Amino acid sequence: VNKKITEQCRKIKVMITDVDGVLTDGGMFYSHEGDIMKKFHTRDGMGVNILRRNKIPTIIVTKEKTTIVRKWATKMNVCLVLDGVTKKEAVIKDVCKKFKINPDEIGFIGDDVNDLEIMKRIGFSATPSDGIKEALKVADYRCNSKGGEGAFREIVDLLIQAKLDTKKLF
Repeated sequence: VNKKITEQCRKIKVMITDVDGVLTDGGMFYSHEGDIMKKFHTRDGMGVNILRRNKIPTIIVTKEKTTIVRKWATKMNVCLVLDGVTKKEAVIKDVCKKFKINPDEIGFIGDDVNDLEIMKRIGFSATPSDGIKEALKVADYRCNSKGGEGAFREIVDLLIQAKLDTKKLF
C-alpha cells in the first residue's frame, strides 16, 4: 500500500458502505413467495465490529429498501442505515454535521455507477475488485477481494493498519 493511501486512511473517522456488490456479491435469491435473500460475508460483519471498537462508525447507504439489510445492520452493530438513497453524495453534508467531521474524514466503498459521485467527494474511496470499470478508475484503492467476499473487511484492515499506533484489531 502506498504512502498516499496510508495518509488518506489515517484521517478516516466514519466509514460508509454500499450493500449490493460490496457487502454482497450483488446476486439476489428469490423464494417462490417473492421473498428476497442476500448472502453477507461474516468477515465483513467482524469488520464493522472492529471499526466500532476503534470508535469509527459504519454507515450503510443504499438505494434498496429492504428489511434484510436493516436486520443484518442491527445484528452487526452498524451505526446508521440510510436506505432508499438515490444520490449517495447527498448524504455527505448530513454525515459531516452529525459526526462533526469534514468530507475528507469519510471513507466509502462502492462498486457501481450510483457510487461514483460520492467516491469523488470524500477522503478515501475504494471498490471491490469486481466493481464496474468506472468505479475501478475513480477509487483511491482497488480491493483484492470481490464484493460479498470480504472487500469491506479488507478496507477495515487497511484503515486500522494506517492507524495502528492507536488502534486495536480486536
